[in-house]
Amino acid sequence: MTTPREQLAQARPQDPAASGDPAGIPERTGNAAAQAQAPTSDTALYIYALVPEDTELPPRVSGLDGRPLHLVTAPGTGLAALVHRSAPAPYQGPDEQVRRWVAEQDAALVAVWERVGTALPMTFNVLVPAGPEASAEERVRNWLTGRAEVLRAMLDTLRGRAEVRVEISVDREAVTEDDEEARAIQEEMAGRSPGLRRMLAKRLDRMRKEASDRLADTLHGAVRRRLAAVADDISERAGRGPGSGEVSVFAGALLVRHEDIDTVGALLADIQEEQPAAVIRYLGPWPPYSFTELPAAPGAEEEQGDAGPEGR
Repeated sequence: MTTPREQLAQARPQDPAASGDPAGIPERTGNAAAQAQAPTSDTALYIYALVPEDTELPPRVSGLDGRPLHLVTAPGTGLAALVHRSAPAPYQGPDEQVRRWVAEQDAALVAVWERVGTALPMTFNVLVPAGPEASAEERVRNWLTGRAEVLRAMLDTLRGRAEVRVEISVDREAVTEDDEEARAIQEEMAGRSPGLRRMLAKRLDRMRKEASDRLADTLHGAVRRRLAAVADDISERAGRGPGSGEVSVFAGALLVRHEDIDTVGALLADIQEEQPAAVIRYLGPWPPYSFTELPAAPGAEEEQGDAGPEGR
């Protein structure tokens, strides 16, 4: 039988498809009662990510609904946008259909990201339509050209790095498992009247809550410092929420070098050994969604002053 440390240290972070959290792409769902409807005419560009200009796409990679992917480059910038041709209308439909599209977008981006080593991911439904005086391709090229220096710097910063998600909480019952007072209350509950059992149960719940809150507060700073030591950056964020009977310690995304992913797993295994009451969830690796802050986005109307994509 493997120990918790061995299980965590040997396991890679969970695959995004298996985790149900497709790489952090926001799920922009339409009316669940509506019929799924993908764009049918090709007068716009749907953007998946920004990548280096010399990117070679993996064979057989495709986008939403199997759409062929290609690159729109801006000569002289070293940059390209990973796109497919689309109608200037968002992908919308029942939640199940939208989740499938989101997963397809993530799969395409991950395939390209793993091959290239760096990418600036877009969220779901980023569309650039043709304008009155420019095609969709021209608008994307103009946007890349106008922000080339900043975008190149971002790609260089993220090269060879991945995002992993870490969520740590403590189990309230496990925190007081060895507490003599808690054990005494549980023993006293046996054979008591229903009213007295309820009173003792409330007392036990209060004790567990106070103990787990204290432990979570104590652990948070130390855990964050240890994670920061193996990560280039940390973005604390709300996780999916601790499970019932748990108190959150830390929830966030780590930007780590590919060669340090196993180090993060080993560190989490150490934390698990030190704190048996800890509940640890480890997801990824993914493209660096949480660490991509674009200067606006491609596709906004030029008359608005800052050509920035029409994410719907």
